[in-house]
Amino acid sequence: MKMTTLTAVALVIPAAAFAQSRENIRVVGSSTVYPFTTAVAENFARESDFPPPVVESTGTGGGFQIFCEGIGAGTPDINDASRAMASSEEEMCAGNGVESVTEIQIGNDGIVLAMDGGQEQFSVTPAELFQALAAETVQDGEIVDNPYQNWSDINSDFPEQEIVVFGPPTTSGTRDAFVELAMETGCEEFEAVTSLEEERMSEVCTSMRSDGGFVEAGENDNVIVQRLSSQPGSVGIFGYSYYDQNTSSLTALSVNDAQPTAENIAAEDYPLSRPLFIYVKDQHVGVIPGLAEFLEYYTSDAAWGPDGFLVEQGLIPMAEERRSEVSETVAALGSSN
Repeated sequence: MKMTTLTAVALVIPAAAFAQSRENIRVVGSSTVYPFTTAVAENFARESDFPPPVVESTGTGGGFQIFCEGIGAGTPDINDASRAMASSEEEMCAGNGVESVTEIQIGNDGIVLAMDGGQEQFSVTPAELFQALAAETVQDGEIVDNPYQNWSDINSDFPEQEIVVFGPPTTSGTRDAFVELAMETGCEEFEAVTSLEEERMSEVCTSMRSDGGFVEAGENDNVIVQRLSSQPGSVGIFGYSYYDQNTSSLTALSVNDAQPTAENIAAEDYPLSRPLFIYVKDQHVGVIPGLAEFLEYYTSDAAWGPDGFLVEQGLIPMAEERRSEVSETVAALGSSN
């Protein structure tokens, strides 16, 4: 658990900010975390006297844009995030009076690359993913516009299938995490890239191709799966929880010979493993009805424990020691407001 204090100013909340109060907790953010928060919200509403929280799927980055607009009843209380909050987002929040934000890790996840069921399974490395999906890549030791059309152009053991990968947009935390874990890791395998100046290296490592090899397919994972079924051999990028709910109709690629399983992700043996978070405005705790109770319910064993209902949704739980640490911080947050 990390307490992100965005300014050193005491937490003074203008009365006007909450002049028009609301009864419902409001959550925005990650489409990956959305089903988990929605499940918690539904159970919380059934088991408490508070009204159902309102949960919106806006993407991690899009959520932070809304979350950081300010404080008060007109702004969200929580942002779901499939990556950590960026320093630029902390600065944006601080500039709009959001003086303190608490990061709460809710569990673990993996980014899965999968094809329509029945396709030939193969294993890729981050370096091969960089070669397949970067706008510029390395050929014969030189940086060139991506020339690779088929997977077999990169590795003769790969199927002779056209490279078409459907993935999330730039507002998505899954996109950010994929770029960090796959693209940036992969590009570092090439001396032609690592010898570049920092700004140019970042451009090469993070820019996705736009010639049809990589296609932004929106935040809705169902849309990506529909595209896979209509275009056999294409690949989709989404979170493990969605894949876990659809294993009968999807074939996952291995990464570094590791399959995206709950065990491999929990042990961090799967290279595209990542933590999942929710971020809460400390200034809203104790002011928005039920917010402290909602956070405590979210971090209870009934929700996120090994036998909790979120595991059934595909969440990979953290170790008991880590869960206890986070729960204690959440309890302290509620008692201090």
